[in-house]
Amino acid sequence: MAHSTAPAVFDGHNDVLLKLYRAGGPAAAESFVTGRDGHIDLPRAAEGGFGGGFFAVYVPSEVDLDDKYDQMNQPSYDLPLPEPIEWEDALPVALNQAAILFRLEELGALKVCRSTADIRACLASNTMAAILHIEGAEAIDPELNTLDVLYQAGLRSLGPVWSRTTLFGEGVPFRFPSDGDIGGGLTDHGLRLVKRCNELGIMIDLSHLNMAGFWDVARHSNAPLVATHSNAYAICPHARNLTDEQLDAIRDSDGMVGLNFAVAFLREDGQMADTGIDMMLRHLDYLIEKLGDTRVGLGSDFDGAMVPSEIGSIAGLPALRDAMRAHGYDDALMEKLCNGNWLRVLEKTWGA
Repeated sequence: MAHSTAPAVFDGHNDVLLKLYRAGGPAAAESFVTGRDGHIDLPRAAEGGFGGGFFAVYVPSEVDLDDKYDQMNQPSYDLPLPEPIEWEDALPVALNQAAILFRLEELGALKVCRSTADIRACLASNTMAAILHIEGAEAIDPELNTLDVLYQAGLRSLGPVWSRTTLFGEGVPFRFPSDGDIGGGLTDHGLRLVKRCNELGIMIDLSHLNMAGFWDVARHSNAPLVATHSNAYAICPHARNLTDEQLDAIRDSDGMVGLNFAVAFLREDGQMADTGIDMMLRHLDYLIEKLGDTRVGLGSDFDGAMVPSEIGSIAGLPALRDAMRAHGYDDALMEKLCNGNWLRVLEKTWGA
């Protein structure tokens, strides 16, 4: 799958399971193998040198996308957050999406990875590597029984919130300009979730958490701090991006940030409009400066965001790698940014 002349991209976040869920659930998995509309499928993975990444399970809210995009093209905006989703409603959706991932594995499209050894073996054999990830923990019950069961099924990464409030904490709205200092921190349930994730070796994803929740995780977690798909607030002052103080904490924990390809989190004006790869390089340069070159990777948000048209889908990843090389990133740095840094932080978090 990976091009012989370039390191395969192991990516911090995609939403293809949501797209397949909306297209019919596990029965729609065949389209991933043969080719589908959207950003990610098997044929384009071979074309783009996509080695795999975090496959998010996400329970959607009803959102008027046309209205959302219109608002996010204003000089400033603050989109209202959807209402919380109850566990009883979230669990069937989450299980359906997890079943899609396991169906893809049955079809030979990918392998669900539970260790870094699994990921390395996939990269070596040109097999797409997939981490089962939950974005927003609505499907986790207060007693955390669902967490234990999903861990046994393969769950290895979890974000306590998307942007709407959960039993465990509060997220940030799609607000510009704004930092993430919005709302309260983790609840008692959220603190227990962090502790149990640490015990099991489930990575805790800080993307979408508000600032108070971020600092609660920083105080209570014994694992590296990781934001799978977030950018630099200093360049794009969006509530979804990370301040210098947050980046310092991630660096000090020997954690990781994955560059989000979503245009609204790249552009200085925060707007939902096309932008060039040059803006991605600006964020990468800044993140490397703040975090060091072992703590930065890619976290595209493919199939969940509008990405620069120069890339378009995973088939366009060679354009990004070419731009990174032209920008002066040498072979060693390319290897780290494309997949090595994810392997490093996952090995430290999972212990294997």
